[in-house]
Amino acid sequence: MRPLTYEHAKAPQQASQAVLDTPEAKFIGGGTNLLDLMKLEIERPAHLVDVNRLGLDRIEPHGDGLRVGALVRNTDLAADERIRTEYAVLSRAILSGASGQIRNRATTAGNLLQRTRCPYFYDTNMPCNKREPGSGCGALEGFSRPLAIIGTSDACIAQHPSDMAVALRVLDAQVEVLGADGQTRALELDDFYRLPGDTPHIETVLQPGDLITGVLLPAPRPGTHIYRKVRDRSSYAFALVSVAAIINGRRSARFAFGGVAPRPWRVEAAEKRWKEGAAAVIDTAFADARPTADNAFKLPLLRRTLDAVLQEAEQARTGERRTGEDQE
Repeated sequence: MRPLTYEHAKAPQQASQAVLDTPEAKFIGGGTNLLDLMKLEIERPAHLVDVNRLGLDRIEPHGDGLRVGALVRNTDLAADERIRTEYAVLSRAILSGASGQIRNRATTAGNLLQRTRCPYFYDTNMPCNKREPGSGCGALEGFSRPLAIIGTSDACIAQHPSDMAVALRVLDAQVEVLGADGQTRALELDDFYRLPGDTPHIETVLQPGDLITGVLLPAPRPGTHIYRKVRDRSSYAFALVSVAAIINGRRSARFAFGGVAPRPWRVEAAEKRWKEGAAAVIDTAFADARPTADNAFKLPLLRRTLDAVLQEAEQARTGERRTGEDQE
């Protein structure tokens, strides 16, 4: 049993300062990932700062879009009428993840910060550079079927597990962060997450005391919103691959991919080839892929999954057109 201390923060700046001033301190919101890792002694905080009373649990207008507070529960975010109608890809992505019980507790910020589900990270008897820097990566020569195929390094091939983050990436959402200096900054997701390189244990650009206060959604994007997730079982499973898509008729398309990289994967140059078909998009977006023998199947699986997404969008487009013609 490891002793630890605990406090309720009363204001965001107080929470930030408490973590900055206390060695080995961590924020706790829903705790759905942190508490599991503490039980396994992968995370060993000496002090927990509870941020549940900071008023960060609201969804509010922000310019032409919305600001989602860091403590908004996944269930509430997915069920919000504005999210369901104007940011449908986000609602669908959230509902495809975890279970109803976990979504009722899990928070927006916690979802972004959840750790990889690589089996070597969770098995403390095995080497893992993400868990114990310099110990090696057991997955490189071991079981790598669910792991990343791009954005990896010789030190780590772990994948990011979030469904929500993939949808946020296709929406061009930003992460709002309060620094220990009292300044707030907004980060693009590609800038928020770090690729593993030689330091896979450093997963984001957050500095000591940095507190996620919200997620900023831009103005709603027109088009058909789709989130398609392929997994080993139909519920309570992480993605082998996933596709978040916004397809606006025959005018434009946006794609982000999950289950395949250390962060949500989006390559805007690949989106320009979407009218050529799924293979053209995937070949461009994953030109630098480095799959293992165990997970090389993810590339053809991505092509088939994206092809199904494109077909679904086309059916929605032609169905809407026929409906309009019938009404005339």
